[in-house]
Amino acid sequence: MTDPGGEVRGSAFDEPVTPPRDGEAWSVLRLLRWSARYLTEKGVAEGRLDAEHLLAHTLGLSRLELYLQFERPLDPDELARFKPLLLDRARRRPLQYVLGRAAFREIEVQVDERVLIPRPETEELVGAVLARCREWGRDGLSAVDVGTGSGVIALSLLVEGPFRQVVAVDRSTDAVELARENARALGLADRVEFRVGHLLDPVGEGERFHAVVANLPYVAPDELEGLEPEVRDWEPEMALVAPDHGLSLLREVVRRSPHVLHPGGLLALEVGAGQADAVARAMDGEPALGAPLILRDLARQDRIVMATNEGG
Repeated sequence: MTDPGGEVRGSAFDEPVTPPRDGEAWSVLRLLRWSARYLTEKGVAEGRLDAEHLLAHTLGLSRLELYLQFERPLDPDELARFKPLLLDRARRRPLQYVLGRAAFREIEVQVDERVLIPRPETEELVGAVLARCREWGRDGLSAVDVGTGSGVIALSLLVEGPFRQVVAVDRSTDAVELARENARALGLADRVEFRVGHLLDPVGEGERFHAVVANLPYVAPDELEGLEPEVRDWEPEMALVAPDHGLSLLREVVRRSPHVLHPGGLLALEVGAGQADAVARAMDGEPALGAPLILRDLARQDRIVMATNEGG
């Protein structure tokens, strides 16, 4: 029924669900099968997977532990805790908001409607920055994370990389409050400085960094309505949408970054589908920036654009 990777196989989830008779308890397997179908009927793309996450969270188990207890009966208190989570997800509230947390590379952070849910593409952005900075063979680096949201970029750079200090900027005071909570939870509050403001406005005169990293809003306004309900109806619009076909904030950071980067410092941006060439052209138009490098994500989309500050 299970493989070593923990995925449920075979007919366990395919058999018709028979509701328990009066006085008979719901087993883990029966409840998962019923919940998976219920979520799928509500339009949830990964109904089975989400049902597993919700029930594992309710019972305080890992998904693997859940698979090993398929015949376990659930008591009324456990069912009562599970039901509101299931209903919440059924109305297309994102799983991470329902659970109140999101995994990102080596860390887990608190998330809610104040911030964008961290994406796998942003994990790849962080990986690209870490790989480049490790090539320098130096410790004690500094970075500015523009549009920090939940803080995952800034915090991951500190956890995994040769960074001593990161400045994390967001125009949302609510986002900064949550990111600060995440930094405290990870024991990193003394190594990250949070500032509220627009893009690089909070960076002081004469401040310089070894890296400027940003996952900025890059959805065009006319694209918002076509997004999945989990995104369109729940995530903060100000963290998603930017004018000028989604390019305005990206172009502004490209223009301003040479003024806050050390010579040889790295500018690294996550971009939307079809935007990499336009962002690369913007970098080409900045005399202080070297030739841009475009990297693809795991879906083979051009997703990351990087350039080095070659000015003084």
